Amino acid sequence: MTSRYRSVARAGAALILATLAGAALAEPQHAIAMYGDPALPADYDHLPYVNPDAPTGGRIVTAEVGSFDSLNPYARKGSVPWQLSYLVSETLMGRSLDEPFTLYGLLAESMETDPDRSWVEFTLRPEARFSDGNPVTVDDVIWSYRTLGEQGHGRYASFWAQVADIEQTGERSLRITFNTPNRELVLLAGMRPVLERAQWEGRDFAESDGLDMIPVTPGPYVVADFEAGRYVELHRNPDYWGRDVPFRRGTMNIDTIRFEFFGDETAAFEAFKTGEVNLTRETNVTRWQTQYDFPLVRDGSIVLDQVPHQRPTGMTGFAMNSRSPVFADWRVRDAMLLAFNFEFINDAMTGGQSPRIQSYFANSPLGMTPGEPATGRVLEFLEPFADDLPPGAIEGYALPQSDGNAANRANLGLAFERLEEAGWTVDDAGTLRNAAGEPFAFTLVLQTGAGETDSIANMYAEALRRLGISVTVDQVDSAQYTERMAALDFDMTYYRVGLSLSPGNEQYLYFGSEQADTGTRNLMGVKSPAVDALIDRVLNSASQDDFRAAVQALDRVLTAGRYVIPFYQWNDSNIAHAADLHYPDHIPLFGDWPGWEPDVWWSDAE
Repeated sequence: MTSRYRSVARAGAALILATLAGAALAEPQHAIAMYGDPALPADYDHLPYVNPDAPTGGRIVTAEVGSFDSLNPYARKGSVPWQLSYLVSETLMGRSLDEPFTLYGLLAESMETDPDRSWVEFTLRPEARFSDGNPVTVDDVIWSYRTLGEQGHGRYASFWAQVADIEQTGERSLRITFNTPNRELVLLAGMRPVLERAQWEGRDFAESDGLDMIPVTPGPYVVADFEAGRYVELHRNPDYWGRDVPFRRGTMNIDTIRFEFFGDETAAFEAFKTGEVNLTRETNVTRWQTQYDFPLVRDGSIVLDQVPHQRPTGMTGFAMNSRSPVFADWRVRDAMLLAFNFEFINDAMTGGQSPRIQSYFANSPLGMTPGEPATGRVLEFLEPFADDLPPGAIEGYALPQSDGNAANRANLGLAFERLEEAGWTVDDAGTLRNAAGEPFAFTLVLQTGAGETDSIANMYAEALRRLGISVTVDQVDSAQYTERMAALDFDMTYYRVGLSLSPGNEQYLYFGSEQADTGTRNLMGVKSPAVDALIDRVLNSASQDDFRAAVQALDRVLTAGRYVIPFYQWNDSNIAHAADLHYPDHIPLFGDWPGWEPDVWWSDAE
């Protein structure tokens, strides 16, 4: 199927450049882009990567490793199936996956903002309804924004802190005024979920039970059945109000979406091989190449597809908690990278087929060039922080490479030199100790069932023992894992952050100093004035050139900070699915990303 995707790569760079071209905003409009104009006109009929004539029906069943104890994705408490908020939520604007960052009207029929984007006004569609049939009102929107910002999940707090005022301006309109010069806030304002205020009258949103109080939303799917920790089944709402809204036309076609939960990857894969599950994403290249020749594939019941994308690799690997005394020193973190024998591990896990992630924004125009010195605007943005930047941020940094031999002697020798520089020495018993005589020991926390990651962790732990380092690999269930991450109770852990072609306010959550000491996505504990300033510059760049240079500079500082030990990357998504499930030929810029599967898929099963 690869040939039908060849146009994606050719068109991608031009599309990014076109979308990031400058333009002014004035009157009420159907859409807004972070930079430049939206690609689709006001009278567009449907998104370009959608089949507007797709039939409805069928079912998608996926296998999830882990568990859940809540079905309220908006609250602070509980572990929730990650897909839930994408399928039951509805927002004022919807994001196109074919443009770096453009929103089109969804609950809102139009929006308006000033040239400085210091405020935004939305007008609701009169036909918008919650799943219980009640109309979506301005009061619901204002209550939702305030409640989520003050009592909801932490991901909503940052936006709400930058809101100076939110007020009703008409029967179906509201205005949000910001207290911070941040051009992205106008777009983020269109992406907050809307809940029904009446459902929560007399109830404490922050303390509500995540299984007894399932939020009523205006989204296309509703929770139809579940068993805590075992499965969740969603049904397409036959009375969904937005079926003919251009942004939704041809989407949300599958009648039933079910998430089955399993204790480990082996059980999940076996469920797929027997037909209990009918769609899976395979991230292990070796398994994709060697274990997908079972009967359902041979008889055509299961189809194997590779779906490309042009988004940044993001970062996947083992994150070191720089708050922990053992990883506070960059030289120690550098030693940890040197001791990680990627070439050997990659050969063992994928047959050497998967390239390594080189930086946070690799695989995109926003990524740094490994090993090359900073020049031009990138250098200009970095120079004010030169004295405090990690080595390599300006002069160039690239991840260490080994000869692929299991011993990895050269890199382990360099690792030991770094550790000695940081004050660690080996005693007569072969134990690495600091000046106070304390042994170098740490805990690597993983979630139960992380088979592939667990194998990588064990190979890595064995290499570290040769340096006199004691590693405990601690596997905990999903609830304990969530609690420990929130409490920052770990030394090292598995880490995955997905990054987009339009990085914005979420960068504060991932890497900002203010988030470093809280249970947020900044698991590494990054506290860097340079990182904070570069995120500010990313958000407030007035041109495409400055935007790109700011992200490349940010990429340099984060990568040279040596906070994460990167694994391999996947520039294609390997998806195996039932033959009755289909998607359009046009693959969006973001590829397989939330908003694509199951959103634009359909089934031709009888």
